[in-house]
Amino acid sequence: MQHVARMSACRGAMAQQLNQLAPSCSSSLFTNPFRIQSVRSFSPSLHVVACRRSSIRCSSSSHSGDSEKPAVGFLGLGIMGTAMATNLIRAGGGASPADIASQCNITFAMLADPAAALEVASGKGGVIHGLGPCKGYVDVSTVDGETSKTISGLVKATGASFLEAPVSGSKKPAEDGTLIFLTAGDKQLYEQAAPLLDIMGKSRFYLGEVGNGAAMKLIVNMIMGSMMASFSEGLVLGNKIGLDPNTIVEVISQGAISAPMFSMKGPSMVNKKFSPAFPLKHQQKDLRLALQLAEAVSQSVPVAASANELYKVAKCKGLGDQDFSAVIEAIISK
Repeated sequence: MQHVARMSACRGAMAQQLNQLAPSCSSSLFTNPFRIQSVRSFSPSLHVVACRRSSIRCSSSSHSGDSEKPAVGFLGLGIMGTAMATNLIRAGGGASPADIASQCNITFAMLADPAAALEVASGKGGVIHGLGPCKGYVDVSTVDGETSKTISGLVKATGASFLEAPVSGSKKPAEDGTLIFLTAGDKQLYEQAAPLLDIMGKSRFYLGEVGNGAAMKLIVNMIMGSMMASFSEGLVLGNKIGLDPNTIVEVISQGAISAPMFSMKGPSMVNKKFSPAFPLKHQQKDLRLALQLAEAVSQSVPVAASANELYKVAKCKGLGDQDFSAVIEAIISK
């Protein structure tokens, strides 16, 4: 499953940190701590975290024996997944994805791209092989609508429920538990998972049919990528004519076009520091998927198309693993 290589692996130190947090879980909710496992059948290792029990209840009376406090699993401990799973652990909330899904009533997954999401869901040892009635699969990956619908169909064929729940927010909001969940799919699973979503996020939207959550996320990230490209152009142009780029950031932060992203990213961009909160390669992937969405409905998006070309240039310069704000380097080089 080589596509999983595109997802950041959880470092050993982070695994230790997550396990150290486990004893602080309320004893009224958990009898066993969360455990970090490395999925050896994936290359490189797909790290997962699974908890034996949570306070989420399953409505199916046929599973009353173990449904009062079902387990919660989380697949994919990269930049975003680690922070999200950590918040579940703080609140108290297998050897393969299938094993995790079979042990857990609700399984979350945060994967890097559509190929990885499909592989973890349906490949050898994939999630669907451990699903069944009274189980739910919540995919918080950013994928296109067709991929989400495909995964939904595979999950529902097992008798389980599916919820797509891509998030708006990067590393810091994930750490702070202030993500925005853009959900669609099974309404009952949405209601069952709501307490967990509220631990990891500040708000959640239910958007109806599967595919709507994916579309909303792609539109949000299309706008974000275009904004960052335009912001970068302004900083580069200002610097070229002798204006202090730090002053440009300050002026923008006090005006009508002020945005938290500009205030947060601006200083590090001026200092050419691009520690990844949201990798540039993922921003370019989301722009590509957004352009495909627009093409499917014959909608012109020329600004996003131009921005996508800049991110492609930045990737060619070896900046794919840097923060997406590193797109400024593609403009400087022109």
